Amino acid sequence: MGDLLSIVIPCYNQAHFLDQAIVSAVTQTYSPVEIVVVDDGSTDDTAAVAARHPSVRCLRQLNRGLPAARNAGWKASTGRYVIFLDADDRLLPHAATIGVAALTARPDAALAAGLERRIAADGSPLPTPRRPRVASEHYTSLVRRCWIVVATAIYRREALVAIGGFDERLGFAEDYDLYLRLAEYFPIVDHYTEVSEYRQHPGTLSRNLERMLAHTLLVLGRHRPGPWSSSLHHAAYRQRDNAVWYYDRLLDAIRGDLHKRRWRDAVRRVLVFARYLPQHRRYAVRRLSSPIRAAARFTLTRNFYTAR
Repeated sequence: MGDLLSIVIPCYNQAHFLDQAIVSAVTQTYSPVEIVVVDDGSTDDTAAVAARHPSVRCLRQLNRGLPAARNAGWKASTGRYVIFLDADDRLLPHAATIGVAALTARPDAALAAGLERRIAADGSPLPTPRRPRVASEHYTSLVRRCWIVVATAIYRREALVAIGGFDERLGFAEDYDLYLRLAEYFPIVDHYTEVSEYRQHPGTLSRNLERMLAHTLLVLGRHRPGPWSSSLHHAAYRQRDNAVWYYDRLLDAIRGDLHKRRWRDAVRRVLVFARYLPQHRRYAVRRLSSPIRAAARFTLTRNFYTAR
């Protein structure tokens, strides 16, 4: 028998998915495991679903948001290792075994991460692009692009204590912030094995493009390289692919709004895009410098005002 592992499942009005998440935690091949569900002020039957599983401990609190719910869960738990499982996702049966083995092999590591499978709302499989393996330079690689998904990661408790857990001031990208802070000060491990299923559906927080862009830029701004930073750090910060992804998706949403004549939404998103574009000069130059793109911008703008 190994050291205790805590699986923390925050839940806010996702009781319809919660049972699957709990079952995936209960059926881990690793032992011993404790499971803590944090009911973050749900108005559905989250607590009742958790109560169906006698081995599960359920904490109930007023709605404080995902970072606070995760913090409440790991602070109430006692395991040497911690996995955060969102209520709409699922762990594969061997997730804990693989994660604990990865951290045991690297006693200096704060975090070990693997791969996810993507699933639809009904649990059916979705195409999952395979990211490259990250063997070194984990911190700078995370500045360049976030390659960790929440339920693919397992943490050493001492590391969470050392950095204070999730930043509760962040409503979005708080997991990305945690990975960066850990990787900045501790080694991390990419064991590159599938360990979880990540559910994609309309309720997913990452679909709030405007807020995700703003918070991603805020988080990355905390890791701006200084004059003594490595060339890899400088190059990664110039790239910042996570922010680029949200800029591009925001442009896609604007095009969709214009096509469907949703003028108010288009204006709101254009203003957000314009507000945050100066924070990524490399992207701004690439996106706005092309004459063809300039002509396309003129056409979109002309059509927008003509249609009004």
